[in-house]
Amino acid sequence: MNVAELVRISIILLLVATVVALLSRRLRVPYVTGLVLAGLAIAELLPEPIGLSDSLILNLFLPILVFEAAINTDISRLRSNVKPIAMLAGPGIAIASGVTATLLKWKLGLDWTPALFAGVILAITDTVSVIAAFKEVAVPSRLSTIVEGESLFNDGVALVIFSLILQVHETGSLSFADGFREFFITIIGGTLIGLAIGYLSSGLFVRSDEPLSSILLTIAVALGVFQLAQSLQVSGVVAVVVAGLIVGTSGLSSKVSASTRLVLLSFWESIAFGVNSFIFLIVGLEVDLMTFWRTLPAVLMAILAYQIGRIVSVYPLLAMLRWFDRPIPWRWQHVLFLGNIKGSLSMALVLSLPMTLEARPELVAIVFGTVLLSLVGQGLSLPWLVKKLNLRRTSVGRQKVEGLQAQLITAKAARDELDGLLNSGVLPKAIYEEMRSTYQVQIVNAEKALRTYYNRRPEVLESNSDNSQLDGIRRRLLLAEKGALSEAMRRGILSEEAGREQLRAIDKQLLQLEDD
Repeated sequence: MNVAELVRISIILLLVATVVALLSRRLRVPYVTGLVLAGLAIAELLPEPIGLSDSLILNLFLPILVFEAAINTDISRLRSNVKPIAMLAGPGIAIASGVTATLLKWKLGLDWTPALFAGVILAITDTVSVIAAFKEVAVPSRLSTIVEGESLFNDGVALVIFSLILQVHETGSLSFADGFREFFITIIGGTLIGLAIGYLSSGLFVRSDEPLSSILLTIAVALGVFQLAQSLQVSGVVAVVVAGLIVGTSGLSSKVSASTRLVLLSFWESIAFGVNSFIFLIVGLEVDLMTFWRTLPAVLMAILAYQIGRIVSVYPLLAMLRWFDRPIPWRWQHVLFLGNIKGSLSMALVLSLPMTLEARPELVAIVFGTVLLSLVGQGLSLPWLVKKLNLRRTSVGRQKVEGLQAQLITAKAARDELDGLLNSGVLPKAIYEEMRSTYQVQIVNAEKALRTYYNRRPEVLESNSDNSQLDGIRRRLLLAEKGALSEAMRRGILSEEAGREQLRAIDKQLLQLEDD
């Protein structure tokens, strides 16, 4: 395909994506589902096929999407939910892969190697599709954090397991000890590289504080840390996740101007939206409907297999979670089970399978068909399910409180930005004082209204819907206390015995807080 032809096809895809975005919003259909259906519809209209490149997805699109999700993730909420996330993204994906592989071997007659490949490929969850459903219907922030956190680390763990199976296929053997050691080194190695690059780049952000150079730096970090990790044979996805979390927390801290943060986050939101648009359109273009109909029984069996694998990995693991962490409500577990939508990474992995694998054509057809039905079926039903479960009931009182809090947050952010402009010499003091007084009035009014509301309505503190928001604040304060205690113990200021006692007391308070 020459450059002129590529440009023409790109223009067509951009126009289709724009139309789908407008129609999806009007028809209240998930955007990614609309893109896949549009890709199916226009497949015959393109001058020549594009072709889904596994190398392009794994080396360019995947780091971009993972980094964008990581810099927008609140690391404090991720830390407070690390136990359910670790269980679902670690043992969860291993159990789901094993159960799916066993069922496919039994029902479809596959050998163990292709069955294990299929099990891992179908255990991966597409974050974009699930979060798209959450944007349509409000869900508790803790549930959203668990879903985002699981999918962030889910990809990294799945890719490591995939590479181990690939090694077994190519070498013919791999001992359990060697496999465990390589898995551990790959994950830890990716984490260390992500930490190093993340903290180094965060220092550059604070020093430069200029939007355009910051955009270039984040692109270099997202793509560079992935390639560095891959060249050192450790997990590139884990490295990108960790680097993105560090950049989003330290690099885009209050030391960086609000304008730089806004430009940077807007850029990454736009680039992720564009990448997703192309990926899901191409998914629709790549599915051959004739092949899909021929392999439909096998596709339906694969869907049943990975759903059973998901059931076995979600419900028992989260039932055990209540022994050492806050329990996950049943209705949330239903969302975690049905939200395992498949996406482009599954298609990229199946295309990257070696040509020497005899069952490769069969696996490609099954995975492509599974992704299509998952995006259309689960993609359309998930928002409906979330609405039916009524996961978050927003009272009139809470809406009023959140409106006042929004005023308070925005006014304080603007006031802090004015302080920075004055200190840097950009703003004359007379103008600063005039503008600051305006925001100060807004802050005082909002604080007064909030205080009056709580004084007049003591029952707010006893209401589950409003109390959950206060619990979120209390949780952040308790986590800050826990961090300070840990640091004091590390420096030897507090004895291990006294510190552990206090830590247990804080953990007990955290467990008693409501889920939000």
